[in-house]
Amino acid sequence: MRRAGNATRIALSFRPFCCTQNAQISLEDGSMMQAPRPRRDSRAITQLGRTRHDDFAWMKDENWQQVLRDPGILRADIAAHLREENAYAEAVLTDIEPLRAALVKEMIGRIPPAEESVPVPDGAWEYYARYADGAQHPLHARRPRGGGEETVLLDVDALAKQHPYYALGGAAHSDDHALYVYAEDVQGSEVYRIQVKDLASGALCAPPVESTTGAFAISPDSQWLFWTYRDDNGRPSRIYRRPIRGGEDVLVFDEPDAGFFLHIGVSASRKWVVIERGDHDTNETLLIPAADITAPPVTAAPLVRGERYSLTHWNDRFIILTNTQGAVDFQLMWTPANATDRVHWRSFVPHEAGRYLVGASACENYLAWAERRDGNVTIQIVPRGVQGNVREQATTIAVDEPAFDLTMLGALEYGGDVLRYIYESPTTPAHWYDYDMATHQRVLRKVREVPSGHDASQYVVQRLFAVAADGAAVPITALMRHDTSLDGSAPMLLYGYGSYGIAMDAGFSTTAFSLVDRGWVYAIAHVRGGSEKGWNWFLEGRGQHKPNTFTDFIACAKHLIAAGYGRSGRIVAHGGSAGGLLMGAVANLAPELFAGIAAQVPFVDMLNTMSDVTLPLTPPEWPEWGNPLEDEEAYDLIEGYSPYDNIGAKDYPPILAMGGLSDPRVTYWEPAKWIAKLRTVASGGPFLCRINMEAGHGGSSGRFKRLEEVALVQAFAIWAVARVNGG
Repeated sequence: MRRAGNATRIALSFRPFCCTQNAQISLEDGSMMQAPRPRRDSRAITQLGRTRHDDFAWMKDENWQQVLRDPGILRADIAAHLREENAYAEAVLTDIEPLRAALVKEMIGRIPPAEESVPVPDGAWEYYARYADGAQHPLHARRPRGGGEETVLLDVDALAKQHPYYALGGAAHSDDHALYVYAEDVQGSEVYRIQVKDLASGALCAPPVESTTGAFAISPDSQWLFWTYRDDNGRPSRIYRRPIRGGEDVLVFDEPDAGFFLHIGVSASRKWVVIERGDHDTNETLLIPAADITAPPVTAAPLVRGERYSLTHWNDRFIILTNTQGAVDFQLMWTPANATDRVHWRSFVPHEAGRYLVGASACENYLAWAERRDGNVTIQIVPRGVQGNVREQATTIAVDEPAFDLTMLGALEYGGDVLRYIYESPTTPAHWYDYDMATHQRVLRKVREVPSGHDASQYVVQRLFAVAADGAAVPITALMRHDTSLDGSAPMLLYGYGSYGIAMDAGFSTTAFSLVDRGWVYAIAHVRGGSEKGWNWFLEGRGQHKPNTFTDFIACAKHLIAAGYGRSGRIVAHGGSAGGLLMGAVANLAPELFAGIAAQVPFVDMLNTMSDVTLPLTPPEWPEWGNPLEDEEAYDLIEGYSPYDNIGAKDYPPILAMGGLSDPRVTYWEPAKWIAKLRTVASGGPFLCRINMEAGHGGSSGRFKRLEEVALVQAFAIWAVARVNGG
């Protein structure tokens, strides 16, 4: 990070731009460019006695599933329209290209050209990843424990250079250290193939596993590969087993519920292969003993609708993280390893409202768990054999800051006593610590380097609370320079997500400082739908309570304005995926608050998507949003806030919608349809759609390449504020 006073400031001299429904822009050669006006082909859709009309349904390619695997077969008229949208967005934003390039350069300057992860010990080896100088992708390697000659396991950068897009999914070595297994996606569609590499010869030693989600597990005896099949609707629906060096695939489990996903793993004790099946509300765990690896999986405890549980094997027992018995913020229970049905579960760490338990990790002699309270995380540790009030006897790892994040990476080895965790805050780069649970001593293993410099004393972070319409206190994390005036003059980027119980933790972001060093406030609205304040915070922002997410975000914007952190017309809202739904909703509800809205892979065509059972996430996500195919109340609720269905004939701020052609989660036609309809109904803007024709949900791959899209959002934000405020 640049030190105070050394931030590069670019003079803004953007052309004033006024956009209406018939917007044109003047190009450098003096010609005029009209905003794309795709054809309108109204289609009536009737369900549950309700009829809606969709003028742009034609943008969904009938063969979209094949397009995910081969984007080159996209229907010609759709491809032509997306290219036209990209050209228009590029033309409108041509003035910000120098700024965008400067931002990318700054962001790259905060990333070490060469970097190595903290090694993870395993037996005679320690495994790590490192970036060669200037590489986009890492190199996976190992060396003898304690030091010695490096062995390259996988050169991801070399593989990536063979494809326009390349993403590595899971990667792991076998327990005998002879094989390296990895999953790769070469389209951005999240259709992975799994490869097995012989580390002695360096050659691939088995036929690839195709049509997978990228999830796999290697049996502790190093003889078998368990892998997850991805069906045509994008669902992880089956678990197979095959000899790891190649052979016949044997079906282990076939998920019968179209709303359930499957997950596969191995316990840290290496005693169990674990299969989890479930959705956002309900799950069930199946176990295969490592000592009888070809045995059929056995249910640990039959599912109960509305209840979740996960198992951590700890010597002679399982520790169970569960919300059973009304434990909304979850509790820890235990049960003998040979008696896992619910009737045998006993309390270990009782439920306490407001202390949300988020995960557990075990080694032979200690158990650790992470819990969230008031938006921040602490780590608790107890020894083997603990009895009585477990919480009172726990050792606590915590940090005295108003907003921070602790990430528990877990016990490094089941037979050891060392726990690894990461500490960071908006002003403090990530610190990797190894904590000896026996001696309570910690060792700093790594501090995230910021080559261009970072002086934490030049920045302040504040935790504020906005009061929602129903009285709920909504946390806000605000990062700014220490000399930022709180008189409303500072521009602001306000980020939000608020879905699936995912917490937006107050971590360190090197990219945020490109705005902060330009005098911006970077703020995160911790709205309902996340879990920052516990699982109830999630429940109060899902299903019938989903509108709370949107009104919370607006309350945060208004609170920040009232407190002097910004003012209307100088705030740019930003969110992606389900956070893009949030962006679309607040654009409809309170467009006057914002100078611009940046929505990445935005989930905005909600009613159509949640009514389409062929799409990858539709049945599994009915517990989150409701099922508009069968539930009239759910239909009416979604119809009432779906961004695409609620665009109003009023002024909107400039909107930048970014998508990926091979995205299976939020399909390309959602942002394309949204922008097209905005132009036909709304005024203001401009409304811009940019589709990455070579990527999916995560955008471009590569640690530097991805920064181009981050910089685009920031440059758009600066442009939008300058436009509203006269340059």
